[in-house]
Amino acid sequence: MTRKRISILGSTGSIGTQTLDIVRHHPDRFEVVALAAGSNAKLLLEQVMEFRPSLVTVSEEAVAIDLDIQLRSKRIRAAEGQPIEVMYGEDGRRSVATHRDCDMVICAMVGSAGLPSTLAAIRSGKMIGLANKETLVTAGHLVTQLAKLHNVKMIPIDSEHSAIFQCLNGENRDDVKRIVLTASGGALRDLSRDELEHVTAKQALAHPNWSMGAKITIDSATLVNKGLEVIEAHWLFDLPYDQIDVIMHPQSIVHSMVEFRDTSVMAQLGCPDMRVPIQYAMTYPQRQHNPTTPLDLLTIGRLDFRAVDVVRFPCLKYAYEAGKIGGTMPTVFNAVNEVAVSKFLKGEIPFLSIERFIEQTMMKHDLIREPNLEEILTTDAWARSWTENL
Repeated sequence: MTRKRISILGSTGSIGTQTLDIVRHHPDRFEVVALAAGSNAKLLLEQVMEFRPSLVTVSEEAVAIDLDIQLRSKRIRAAEGQPIEVMYGEDGRRSVATHRDCDMVICAMVGSAGLPSTLAAIRSGKMIGLANKETLVTAGHLVTQLAKLHNVKMIPIDSEHSAIFQCLNGENRDDVKRIVLTASGGALRDLSRDELEHVTAKQALAHPNWSMGAKITIDSATLVNKGLEVIEAHWLFDLPYDQIDVIMHPQSIVHSMVEFRDTSVMAQLGCPDMRVPIQYAMTYPQRQHNPTTPLDLLTIGRLDFRAVDVVRFPCLKYAYEAGKIGGTMPTVFNAVNEVAVSKFLKGEIPFLSIERFIEQTMMKHDLIREPNLEEILTTDAWARSWTENL
């Protein structure tokens, strides 16, 4: 059996490490050829020693030099026996995304920084496993047009979009009435607005269902994450925003649903474990044994659903507004949130300032209706600078 050769953008993050766990459980089906990480050189070194890719890259030159020295001193070589190439920065990420031996790129970097390398992977004709929702949020029109031009398949890895993707398999898209994304509500879902004024980062990071990175866990608590998913779903499934709904589902068992015009509803269910949608993207259209715990509805006993209160979660409303306005507004929404979440995690602003910063910056922004890549990047930089000074 020929093994699928994988490159991972964001190998030391939550999605990246779980992707490698899938490779670990299916060594006969997958081979890692390139890894891109940020600054977690210790974990990256462990990954390189185990999977022995031919190329690795990090964010900073100093980290790259140190990593290269360690690989040489330990005599760690690629699986084929040649020295492992070590790079850094944007050039390194692009090289990972376009690696000549790669069949599929797992785009798992957090934030809009993953956009240039994802575009490079598409231009190279690589199959995309998309876990970086900000790529479609900030430049959905450019990404989808480029994917069509190069006939590139993008398989969503987010549990919600994977669920929709699976429910739509073999269905006539004209029969779709709406899609319904489910939201857990995050760690703070039962707190009042008054209580939210004083929550700490530790409280917000204690997600009851999912094990995720810090940024996405805070996004789950504000429902920004769900707003980003709404915009991403618009581009992935070519649906208008009035056919994309969100409901609260605290157990995170129903990952999302599709309602058809004959009133039938199809849902994808499973235990909250990201290894399931990651592996589905990697093995599509086949299915393989997965190491996660099987779903037992008798043990769970009940599933709860309720409407989202946009007064309690205004960031979801802002996301819909940004998506419907279009142009550079989703770029602003995403960029402001990234800066605000970083400030909150550092203890520089209170939790509710995240939503305030988003609202204020969206109101301040001068919209560009059909932006090119340069205008998107300029808008992103403006929004970050403006938010830093709020």
